[in-house]
Amino acid sequence: MVEFRSTELEMEEHELKKYLQEYKSGQKPWDVKNHVGLVKSMIHFIGTTDGELRDKLIYSTFCQLAIENQLEHELLIDLLDYCLSDDMLFKGIREDGTDTVFTRAFTSLVIAVILYKDNEEDFLPKNAVYKTKDHLINYINSENDLRGFVPGKGWAHSIAHVADAFDELILNNKIEQKDLLDMLRPLWEKILVSDSVYVHGEDERMVKPILAMLEKGMDVGEIEQLLKGVPAELKRRKEHVKEENYWFLETNCKTFLKSFYVKISSRDDLISLRKNIEFCLSEL
Repeated sequence: MVEFRSTELEMEEHELKKYLQEYKSGQKPWDVKNHVGLVKSMIHFIGTTDGELRDKLIYSTFCQLAIENQLEHELLIDLLDYCLSDDMLFKGIREDGTDTVFTRAFTSLVIAVILYKDNEEDFLPKNAVYKTKDHLINYINSENDLRGFVPGKGWAHSIAHVADAFDELILNNKIEQKDLLDMLRPLWEKILVSDSVYVHGEDERMVKPILAMLEKGMDVGEIEQLLKGVPAELKRRKEHVKEENYWFLETNCKTFLKSFYVKISSRDDLISLRKNIEFCLSEL
């Protein structure tokens, strides 16, 4: 078992950046002998404010290693468990505008990659997948920092990233049709936010897991029911938020609905859903 909570690291941040730059450029091979220590260092610095190290080096390298089967199943199982901890997915949870969002948001992406590999190779225990479901729901319900791109620090994109994780989770064979509604409602609530406006493609990323639910057999009537309730819900919320925040809410809702409509525009089997979206937009 790999103890990711250990403070003993293979490399310091500047050393890790130099090594990963050389690895990505082909100057150095992946250090197979010390790869567990390297992965521990990568995860330790996944929340760095250095956007190049966090996104273009650590995350992209982790994706490459996973896709190329250079990370053992046992390592990925231990890593998933650590990712779901208070030190990672819930680090600084409910904070807004602080740097802890980078740890949370990029932990979501690591979780998505591990789930992607399990969807290919089926190595995660069922209880680990269900633990992931419960923790992702808790996380999306608790995340308050909705920033996309942060000047000087790069992508946070917490909601887009967790939507990616939900997408992979929904595709997992261990998740059953009866579990889908548990995930639909938290995702839907994160569409109807009034604190800020999504401007970095969050709407398209949130459409994907909802479409995946439909592909998995969820009754389209569940989404149609939510759509029918949107105009009344926005009217209710208008009485409880500042005027500017209401326009944030309406903009987020309209943008999502338009993206949803475009995604299903060629689907003859979803004509009724398109009509419900049309009606909902006409009422806003």
